[in-house]
Amino acid sequence: MTDTPELELLSDDASDRMGRMGLRVFDSIRQAIVQLKLRPGNLLSEADVARQLGVSRQPVREAFIKLAEVGLVEVKPQRGTFVKLISIRQVQNVRFIREAIEVAVVRKAALEASPKRLDEFRALIEAQRDAERRADHMEFLRLDEAFHQALAHAVDTDYAWRVLENLKAQMDRVRHLSMPDATPIDVLIGQHAAIIDAVSRHAPDEAEAAMRTHLSEILLSLPRLAQAHPELFAD
Repeated sequence: MTDTPELELLSDDASDRMGRMGLRVFDSIRQAIVQLKLRPGNLLSEADVARQLGVSRQPVREAFIKLAEVGLVEVKPQRGTFVKLISIRQVQNVRFIREAIEVAVVRKAALEASPKRLDEFRALIEAQRDAERRADHMEFLRLDEAFHQALAHAVDTDYAWRVLENLKAQMDRVRHLSMPDATPIDVLIGQHAAIIDAVSRHAPDEAEAAMRTHLSEILLSLPRLAQAHPELFAD
């Protein structure tokens, strides 16, 4: 028996990959895994997923292969395709890579970001505060993603962000699992504000330190989450 929730095919814009069917299916399943709609350990049925998304089995098969390549599913011979458990070691390694990239990005932003970009960052932070007031955790996570992506776009490091997107799915699952209890949202917003304050003052060392503090937050919550949800973690 499979544990497939209701899935929907993402639009071309949401996939952001030219709307090719296999990649749209990949994005739809990836989002469901990251948001924990498909839980670690779930058995995935190629036929069920194809039926729910209204596509043939071929793009689903292609999506499963790509999901295995990025470490989100595992194909077990004679048993089926399963959503992989969250690897603590992989989360820690990806966080290390993410810090190396985003620290470089924010340092560049502190040297180059324009007043218009700074206004965009502040608007995103205000939107995050609004999401916090409404206790809309999914919206906050979307805006958190938009904040980090906007920093990369602001200083023409889009490719660096695309590299991170392909790496950080394991981290994103932990972020969804941590909402709202592991790290209070107001703490995360305060860290975002500290980053932008340093960027606005063209203080690259302070911006770098603020980003390191922010990206270390997951290391504090990870052991607590693994202890609270041992069935979701591999190590």
